[in-house]
Amino acid sequence: METNAEQEKHWDQLQTMLQNEAIKSFRDEFLDMHPYDQAVFFMEQSEKIRKQIYTYLSPKEIAGIMEHIDLEDIKPFFSEMDPRFASMVFTELATDDAVDILNELEKEQVVSFLTIMDDKASDEIKQLLHYEEKTAGSIMTTEFLAIYQTETVDKVMKRLKVEGPDAETIYYLYVLDEDKRLVGVVSLRDLIIADENTLIEEIMSEKIVSVSVAKDQEEIAQMMRDYDFLALPVIDFQAHLLGIITVDDIMDVMEEEASEDYSKLAGVSDMDRPDDNAILSAKKRLPWLVALLFLGMLTASLIGRFEATLEQVAKLAIFIPLIAGMAGNTGTQALAVAVRGLATGDYGKQGKTKLILREALTGLITGSVCGIVITVVVYLWQGEVFLGLLVGISIMASLIVATLTGSLVPIIIDRFQVDPAVASGPFITTINDIISVLIYFGLATVFMDLLVS
Repeated sequence: METNAEQEKHWDQLQTMLQNEAIKSFRDEFLDMHPYDQAVFFMEQSEKIRKQIYTYLSPKEIAGIMEHIDLEDIKPFFSEMDPRFASMVFTELATDDAVDILNELEKEQVVSFLTIMDDKASDEIKQLLHYEEKTAGSIMTTEFLAIYQTETVDKVMKRLKVEGPDAETIYYLYVLDEDKRLVGVVSLRDLIIADENTLIEEIMSEKIVSVSVAKDQEEIAQMMRDYDFLALPVIDFQAHLLGIITVDDIMDVMEEEASEDYSKLAGVSDMDRPDDNAILSAKKRLPWLVALLFLGMLTASLIGRFEATLEQVAKLAIFIPLIAGMAGNTGTQALAVAVRGLATGDYGKQGKTKLILREALTGLITGSVCGIVITVVVYLWQGEVFLGLLVGISIMASLIVATLTGSLVPIIIDRFQVDPAVASGPFITTINDIISVLIYFGLATVFMDLLVS
């Protein structure tokens, strides 16, 4: 593995070769690098240099680079390529990767590339483009090797040598019957150790886990994690094998889902991308901010209703940010735990009840400790025992309620088949602000006589 200094020196040499138009030397050095390092070097170059690289490398070699570039960064590269060259790159990509990239491009670009592309590749891509986004159909690949139960091991091994290089994976081979329905699976290990005259149906496993073409990608990621699969077959309603989903596809899905959940927790409709301008970024953030603005106005109006209480004990205003902030932070912590558990499927029906009970006890413990600490601090600071008790009890009650709110809200939302991540951090924080203000001023109003005596 190269150090940073060695890598920088190597890159300088590659750039010198490009400047001197030393095509053979550049190709030898560049193609000897790992594809990931090729992609990093490629992205660091200017558009002028990248266009030069397109002329030095074949569509297949460029496709290898594109496979190691994140989807959100890939759009500019296909826009700067010659359309005919870009269409050849798409032909060399795995079908599912080509579909993922095309989904990032403008509709006019997609139509243009598909029109130029050769018919076979174009038809395969169009087939996957028709599936609903974020379903098994949209992330599966059609580049797999299917075998028939009536074939012999010898025949399959010969096919593997010919067709294997073009398949996404050959560690597992899916077995079809005469009607092309999925009936079993054979591992490469089983094939290697079996007698060459053995029929596939004699060594195949009929205990096969498959997914419907319409199944949600998040549920598929959960299955892949639970069963430790390298690949999953995708079938239609008649059990015909349509494609396979490999573990590298699922890694991309997990990253996408995690990014999506994080954006919702942050109160953003969609994560900002590096190439987004200020207007686009503001457009993504404004819907949540406007909604939270109105919720914030509700908090302000509630404080206004307790104006008489504030006039009598002005010191109460000092502790509003403290109580609201503590409630918001506690609620967000509970929310993060609940959303993660729901997203990963760690909580069944009993698990959710256990979570709520645990969070209630956690809220009681943290609330009691913080309440006692703040009671002592306020008494030493202000010299008023009843004010200290009021703030302490308010903190304790607010933290208990906030913790329960942070865990209950996503569970309730999940029951209505809505993504629990929509119970975003800012949303929970604002709700807990309202609750904590009600508790604080409600208690202050009830015990006003003790405060002003």
